[in-house]
Amino acid sequence: MTRRRPYPSGLSDARWELIGPTLTTWRTERRGKSLDIGRPPRHDLRRIMDAILYVDRTGIPWRYLPHDFAPRETVYGHFAAWQKDGIFHQLNGILRQLVRQAEGRDAESSACVLDAQSIKTSANVPATGQGIDAGKKTAGRKRHLGVDTLGLLLTVWVTTASVSDNAGGNHLFSRIAAANPQVRKAWTDTGYRTKAIPRRWVVERTFGWLMDHRRLARDYETHPHRSEAMIRLAMIDTS
Repeated sequence: MTRRRPYPSGLSDARWELIGPTLTTWRTERRGKSLDIGRPPRHDLRRIMDAILYVDRTGIPWRYLPHDFAPRETVYGHFAAWQKDGIFHQLNGILRQLVRQAEGRDAESSACVLDAQSIKTSANVPATGQGIDAGKKTAGRKRHLGVDTLGLLLTVWVTTASVSDNAGGNHLFSRIAAANPQVRKAWTDTGYRTKAIPRRWVVERTFGWLMDHRRLARDYETHPHRSEAMIRLAMIDTS
């Protein structure tokens, strides 16, 4: 079979070796619950993930996917299923631990950095899913990020822009503490009603990494949980 010429956004062989087993296990478990278990899969998981990353990196609508990928219904169906089943969250955790260990650090961080970014939304986002950031005068949504001391994603919460940084920070830290009980310290910006310290640059760099993905230059997702998935995808691509 002739190998397709890869797009720049596609997974490297090394990256696929890291995330492929998780996606393969997911498919095996899902097929075990279906009635067509004896029928071979029609589409390669790596190509499906490449298609999802193509959307995340280039910012195109799903219906504009190049024809050499699987049908957009198939690609989006996998994106939605992986988001619902927590696969993107799982992959983020795996890659974060590997990067930390490669840097000579413990697999899990004992501290985190919190910040928020208000972002404009596209026309397809319902009015009820938007708000106004009173401080920055931005209408749209807000991305609340919690990262480790290397800037790698621990958790993300997407809300209307009207949700305060303080409320977002409390929610983030509750999530982080529940999933990562070893985290004992959090650095924040002045928006969280505390003294800002130099560690804030770590999360600012993370926001810069996200902006390398054009799908995140504006919030295009109808539902906020899909926005969170796109952010996790960008970090899977970056980690």
